[in-house]
Formats: sequence, C-alpha cells, structure tokens
Amino acid sequence: MIDRYSPKEIADIFSDQSRFATWLEVEILATEAWATLGVVPAEHAKAVRIQAPSIDASFVREVNEREQVTNHDVAAFVDVVQSKIGFPWGSWIHYGLTSSDVVDTSLCLMMTRALDVVIIASEQLLETLVDRSFLYFRTPMLGRTHGMAAEPTTFGNKLALWALQVNRDLARLRSAREVIAVGKLSGAVGTYSNVDPFVESYVCNRLGLRNVPATQVIARDRHAQVLYSLTALASSIETFATEIRHLQRTEVQEAEEYFSQGQKGSSAMPHKRNPILAERLVGMSRIMRGYLVSALEDVALWHERDISHSSVERVVVPDAFSLALYMTKKFDGLISHLVVYPEKMLENIDRTLGLVFSQPILLALVASGLSRDEAYVIVQRCAHKAWDSKIPFAQVLAEDPEVSLSEADLVSAMDLQVALKNVRKTFDCLLLELDLTDEKRKELTSKLDS
Repeated sequence: MIDRYSPKEIADIFSDQSRFATWLEVEILATEAWATLGVVPAEHAKAVRIQAPSIDASFVREVNEREQVTNHDVAAFVDVVQSKIGFPWGSWIHYGLTSSDVVDTSLCLMMTRALDVVIIASEQLLETLVDRSFLYFRTPMLGRTHGMAAEPTTFGNKLALWALQVNRDLARLRSAREVIAVGKLSGAVGTYSNVDPFVESYVCNRLGLRNVPATQVIARDRHAQVLYSLTALASSIETFATEIRHLQRTEVQEAEEYFSQGQKGSSAMPHKRNPILAERLVGMSRIMRGYLVSALEDVALWHERDISHSSVERVVVPDAFSLALYMTKKFDGLISHLVVYPEKMLENIDRTLGLVFSQPILLALVASGLSRDEAYVIVQRCAHKAWDSKIPFAQVLAEDPEVSLSEADLVSAMDLQVALKNVRKTFDCLLLELDLTDEKRKELTSKLDS
C-alpha cells in the first residue's frame, strides 16, 4: 500500500520485520514443545530462545539476500536463523515442520492482530454515529427515494440507521476474528506424519490461537471471510459517504464536509468546497471489492495445497486492512466535524409545497369512504397540479370539489410533527442492540425523553 493510505498500526503488523519476528516465535515455540516431549534436549531449546537473532533491518536484508540463492523465502529464513543461533542448537529450528506450518499460523496471528485494530476503530466510529444521531434526533429533513422527494424523516434517524449498520459490521468483524484466530502445525499434508500433535497445541495455545485440522494450509475460506468483513465495512462507509456527497450538492446544501482554514477546493475555482474526502472513500471501497474477489479466488486450491494464493495474499491482505482502517478513521473524523444545516433541511421540505404529505391525504380520503384507487387518482391529480403550477398542495386540495376533507383534516394530515411521531422507534431499537454502560444508556434515553 502506498504511504498516503497506509496507517502505521497496520503497516507495522505486516512489515517484513514483524512477519519474520512472528515466524521466529512460531519456530522457537515449536522447539520448546519438542523439548517438553523430550525430543529436543532442554538445554538446546533454552539456547534457541536465548540466542535467537534480533529481527531488525539487517536481519531482513540477510534473509532477502539468502532468498536470491534458495528461491524460497522460508528456507532462506530458516538458514539465516540457524546460522545466527549456531550449531548444534539451531539445527532444531523447523524440526518436523513444513513452511505453511509457520507461514499460515503466523499470517492468521497477524490478521487477528490487525482485526483487533480495525475493530477498535469501528467501535469508535459507532460511538460517534450514535452521539451524532441523538444530537439530531428531532431535526426534520426531506426523505428521498430514487433521488426524489418522498416523505419527511430526521437527520438523526438517518444517522441512527448508519449506526445500526456499523454495529452489524462490527458483528461481522468479530465473527471473522473468531474464524481466523487459528493455527496449524500438522506437516506437509496435515496428517502429523513428522510432527507430534502436541507441538501444534502447544504453539497455538501460547499464541492465543485455536489449532484446527488442515491440509498443508489453513483453508482459505477463513481468509475470504475476513476480507468480506472488511469489504462490508468499506461498503457501509461508501454508502454513508455517497449520501453526504448528495447532501452537499449546491442545490441541496443540507450538510457538508468541514472546510478548514487555508484549504483550497479547486486550483482554478476559488469558490469551490468539494466533498473530497467522501469521494475518496467511495473510490477506496471499489478497491476493497476487488480485494474480496481475489480472496474468494484463493479458496480453491489444488489437492492439499498449491501456492497460487500466496502472491495474492501478500498484496491484498495488508492492503485491505490498511484501507479498511484508513477509511474507518477518516469517516469517523468526517462525521465528527460534519457541518449540518437544519434550516436548509426545513427549507427543502417546504420547497415540495406540501407534496411530502400525499400519503396521509390519501389515507384520510380512504378513511372518509372512498376506494383506494378513487382516492389515489384525486390525490395524484392535485399533487401534479400543485407542482406544475407552484401552488401549495393544501390550497389545491381545499379547492378541489372531490376532496371531502375539512380544513382541520388537512392541517392534521399535513402536520410535520405527526409525520415524525414514531421516529423514536429506530432509536429504541438502536439502544436495544448496543452494548452500553448504564450511565451511557441513561444519558441517551434522556435525550429521547426531553
């Protein structure tokens, strides 16, 4: 991943130094497991840990240089580690193992650690969305379907729905963590032909992983599930960012990204304040879906394994985590500083001339005794006349001889507060789903009751 979009937390987890350090820990733990079984002399296992090399830039260079000879990264790594530890102790490194025992277990561990980072960031995003949704709980705005005016909603309701979606994303991320927090040290085809099953249990237990049956490799449906959870999160962010882009349009102008002092929206047009971050996030989601397709392609391997997945994962796994974390943190900042214009939201409702209340009028006419189709034809005719003539909908209805509703009926049917009387339901559902402290739950509930 290019530095521009590469958060340090993820870059550090998947760096060469971190990868080799994880490989080394697997190798050392395996040697200690063999010592527990009495296969490796205890003093040799102790010497392996004490004399294990420091994994620094110099070590990485040595492994890379050795790989030019071996044309095999794990073999090069083992050669360098053994030479650093010395004979006879270093000879026990990689005893009974195959490359994937080390590589797959390490990759799963690194992916688990990376998921922990993304989960923490997603929890922060969820908290931000919840707080902002309750802030705008009663802020009316125009609901739109097909890009057209529909019925009133509230900006808080929109954000609460986003919070519910991120909460589902979090559930997917946590489930993926459970699926990927595994390891295997079962040999060349997964039959423990040259390694005692105890070694696998010992190593995985100390790494905080669950040992699972495997071929030579851990099944790649697990990795694909992780990539799906990250891509689902990215798609959610894309959904929200797309909405913000629409709300920031000149003719809508209901909300916009914060525009900082000294910022420039265009090199040519000084008046411009563009939704550049929202647009960036939308673009990144497209990349994430490509990574997911690659991960799904990796699921089907030949027999007990082939290596076609390896080159793919070296790119898509760290890059997907980098983008997922970048997007989550950036969108959290976007929402935290989003500039909202409640008065413009009301103005856009008013611009519909009352057409957003066509359904309550329809229902009132049905309740008065008309068939639904009769009522629909009348309301549709009046709505089209109001819009085409730029006359308030209520006036057109009042003047139509087929509308058998009193002035009081019209006022009640076109009452904004009546239209929004049940919007609290979304927030009640949100409170039920969230894992909140009693104090936080009380604070949010009080905002609904005020």
